[in-house]
Amino acid sequence: MAQRARFNTGGSSGEPLIFYIGKERVSHDVAAKWRATRWWDVDIGDREIVVWGSPIELGAQDGVRAIRDRLFRTRLLPAFEMSEQKLDRFLGEIRAMRPKMLFGYPSALSHIARHAEVNGWHMDDLGIQVAFVTSERLYDEQRQQISQTFACRVANGYGGRDAGFIAHECPQGGMHITAEDIIVEIVDNQGAPSPDGEPGEIIVTHLATRDFPFIRYRTGDIGVLDSKPCVCGRGLPVLKEIQGRSTDFLVAQSGTVIHGLALIYILRDMPQVRSFKIIQESLDLTRVWVVTETRLSSEETAKIERGFKARLGQAVNIVIEEMAEIPPEKSGKFRYVVSKVTSA
Repeated sequence: MAQRARFNTGGSSGEPLIFYIGKERVSHDVAAKWRATRWWDVDIGDREIVVWGSPIELGAQDGVRAIRDRLFRTRLLPAFEMSEQKLDRFLGEIRAMRPKMLFGYPSALSHIARHAEVNGWHMDDLGIQVAFVTSERLYDEQRQQISQTFACRVANGYGGRDAGFIAHECPQGGMHITAEDIIVEIVDNQGAPSPDGEPGEIIVTHLATRDFPFIRYRTGDIGVLDSKPCVCGRGLPVLKEIQGRSTDFLVAQSGTVIHGLALIYILRDMPQVRSFKIIQESLDLTRVWVVTETRLSSEETAKIERGFKARLGQAVNIVIEEMAEIPPEKSGKFRYVVSKVTSA
């Protein structure tokens, strides 16, 4: 039997999936990653800062990783350690290394960028060409923050250790599917194919997984296929939108499914709110964790409650909790919205 490595998903939306990956699968995913990387005029061996939190990268093989990182001129920064002191150290290391590319979670890179802006770190003169982000939804304000702080383009990637390297953004903005290895389907709640242009769950079949097949694997993500080719001229099919995980959506008391952005913008429009997390516990209870510059006034608290109730239902109990810090997931990722309610 071919040698396989054991992995598991984070289990953020249920019980973790345990699965195995062989060398064939690894080689195909790595090849797809570096093909997409070269679209942005950077290559293997160019200086790179990686902001990551997976135990696979940060675990037992520290010595081997250190040798590999020196060879490939890569520096790994732990995404789950985001104290003020750590952020200053990260910025110092980025300035000292002057990488050509950054790689990491969009929430982590935008958090570092925002800290630099607030604390007067000038990071726009380092020659960084591109910041690659993956593993989370990339929000427009995150793209803008990263691009502005580091004076670089931002390239979005979509995939995971389970489903593989599904798609990557090109410089012209198309999210190209790795069609040589991966079949992407979009299906509705009944499992029937959704027409091009209509949202549905992203289902993936990976063709380079003979050791441990992934056939019509439900990603839990919501996306839209594009019927038009990208203007860049690449012949790969295109994902028009990746709207987020199914748990990034909330369910109003009326049964209406709404995107988390409907609530996110309420908090984003409040300048004193530094960070937040929205947790829908049930149809009747939603928690809002916020970190603020100054304590919220009764008027500001009432404004949040009114906005949330207007979207979720007037009878919903909105519990606002002011916190010193919002912890990321164990992986180092950060999720703005978590819903524990299943839509009908």
